[in-house]
Amino acid sequence: MMERSLTMELVRVTEAAALASARWMGRGVKDEADDAATTAMRTVFDTVPMIGTVVIGEGEMDEAPMLYIGEKLGTGDGPRVDVAVDPLEGTDIVAQGTWNALSVIAIADEGTLLHAPDMYMDKIAVGPEAVGMIDINAPVIDNLKAVAKAKNKDIEDVVATVLDRPRHEKLIREIREAGARIKLIPNGDVAAAINTAFDDTGVDILLGSGGAPEGVIAAAALKCLGGEIQGKLMPSNDEEIARCKSMGIADLNKVFYMDDFCSGDDCIFAATGVTDGELLKGVQFKGWKATTQSVVMRAKSGTVRFIDGQHSLKKKPNYVVK
Repeated sequence: MMERSLTMELVRVTEAAALASARWMGRGVKDEADDAATTAMRTVFDTVPMIGTVVIGEGEMDEAPMLYIGEKLGTGDGPRVDVAVDPLEGTDIVAQGTWNALSVIAIADEGTLLHAPDMYMDKIAVGPEAVGMIDINAPVIDNLKAVAKAKNKDIEDVVATVLDRPRHEKLIREIREAGARIKLIPNGDVAAAINTAFDDTGVDILLGSGGAPEGVIAAAALKCLGGEIQGKLMPSNDEEIARCKSMGIADLNKVFYMDDFCSGDDCIFAATGVTDGELLKGVQFKGWKATTQSVVMRAKSGTVRFIDGQHSLKKKPNYVVK
């Protein structure tokens, strides 16, 4: 069983990754930023009292030097947990200096997080008010009307967030024809899914396709927040179809619900802003100091904490680019 003290331990991990990658903001290089975040995150994980196994990570063992799927994390003492990580959710965002790059982690009791394959997934996500009102198989207009009714809004006041991709042209047209508004985002659909659960962000629903692994991370956050996500895998070739079948998914139209993404009663999610976003401010540097803003939440207790951190870079020199 997970200890509540792990919530603060995970924030230390996401803070380290955010500090390390934020120095690359706007410098036009995404791989360097991702490598910095991954290295810092992996280093701090060694201090966390848990026996963790990566189920969502940087790739398979032969694709990633660290935080690969199956890698063991933690001190080797403590609860056995599944770990889903994205050291830098939004590598292009950091390279371009735009909004909503995050460092994110989700953990749950061993064997309870979906081992999602690295392929596209069609998704729909909402915050607590609209739970039970959405259906990924329903027409777009029906879901928009349901969210409007749940949130006591006119459909014209509903804001859907969608990744700005050519594959979403039809979806975007349907949302606009329904009368709702759209916030197109260049990257970062984990942040977009989380934003549906906070009124301050001005986002009501996430629609469209993105990475399946990111869907698992978003689901853990929404489980903590009382929200909902549904997903359908979108294999694009014979190899991806074979991967689905190897997971026991014979029906490629299978809908993944919250309990499919995270089947246990408890999970913990932590995120630190790398660049500014609707929910979290990004890392700010001034001389030998840096500030971070993080959110950490736990499903079992329903507690959501926002944490402002001030860091001495003289004492944490390895987290930044010299």
